Amino acid sequence: MIRTIEWTDEGVVMIDQRLLPTEEVYPVFSTYREVAEAIREMVVRGAPAIGVAAAMGVALGMRDFPGEDPGAFDAEFELVSRTLAETRPTAVNLFWAIERMRTLCQRLRGEGVSLGDIRQRLIDEAKEMHAEDIAANRALGGHGAGLIPDGATVLTHCNAGALATAGYGTALGVIRAAAESGKRIAVFADETRPFLQGARLTAWELHHDGIPVTLITDNMAGYFMQRGEIGCVIVGADRIAANGDAANKIGTYSVAVLAHENGIPFYVAAPTSTLDLTMESGEEIPIEERNRREVTHIRDVAIAPEGIAIANPAFDVTPHRYITAIITERGVARPPFTESLRRLTGQQD
Repeated sequence: MIRTIEWTDEGVVMIDQRLLPTEEVYPVFSTYREVAEAIREMVVRGAPAIGVAAAMGVALGMRDFPGEDPGAFDAEFELVSRTLAETRPTAVNLFWAIERMRTLCQRLRGEGVSLGDIRQRLIDEAKEMHAEDIAANRALGGHGAGLIPDGATVLTHCNAGALATAGYGTALGVIRAAAESGKRIAVFADETRPFLQGARLTAWELHHDGIPVTLITDNMAGYFMQRGEIGCVIVGADRIAANGDAANKIGTYSVAVLAHENGIPFYVAAPTSTLDLTMESGEEIPIEERNRREVTHIRDVAIAPEGIAIANPAFDVTPHRYITAIITERGVARPPFTESLRRLTGQQD
């Protein structure tokens, strides 16, 4: 299995996804500020992986805080949490993970647990979240595998694989589970401009696993759909609103519209930690605007003239009306999502 992120005594080890597929490097991030920078600069990316990285960053920051004064400990916890929370705005898993760590810390502080024991419990919690994410992805894959017909060709956009999670993957987890069940599956992977997650990461993962993959540019998807060569579309998500609107990598909305036009099922695969039922619709989801250089350059090579206007939203929102089903570790939600998502999470009115 691909090792995306691991806790060690030296720090948090992450594969540097910026260097793939040409280099496979595993740097160690020894402080919470280094972990925050790794999230911001997309050493690690993908909503579930960002959540695990944030939890480990909190644990690392509090492990290394030298003071024994409870008030100073609490203040440091909030500084560490705020630093990590300010890295990327769209993926709700980041905030979910930090809040889970905060809830644990506050509970232990209220119970009078020693600061030394709290430090260890925070480390244990981050490790548990890592293990839980892998288990959730495998369960999600099992629920989704039945939706893919034997012999189907699946289109996916961006990377929602082991690299986007603690391991196994969400959208690619469904594809992996279908292949492991004996189904003959092939994949079309959009290159996913401007950061090329499909070309660099998804194609690398699937090739690594021996699953047939064909790389296409983003603007080829409609061509292959129109020719009847795509059986279904499966993507991940960074935040899903209560009505089923889903934020994912920029270009996902276009793929969903094309799938709808061509009568092709469009599935979103994400753990329940990606659900944000406090938001009624996708209109409330914050959209990250990233560095314009990602558009004008591929690595250090300029591909656009200097001085022109550039826009670089990292995500778009696919309206729920284009989504056939949302696959989670707790089962498959179908429209109306305002009801089915709450049932899955046990939040019925």
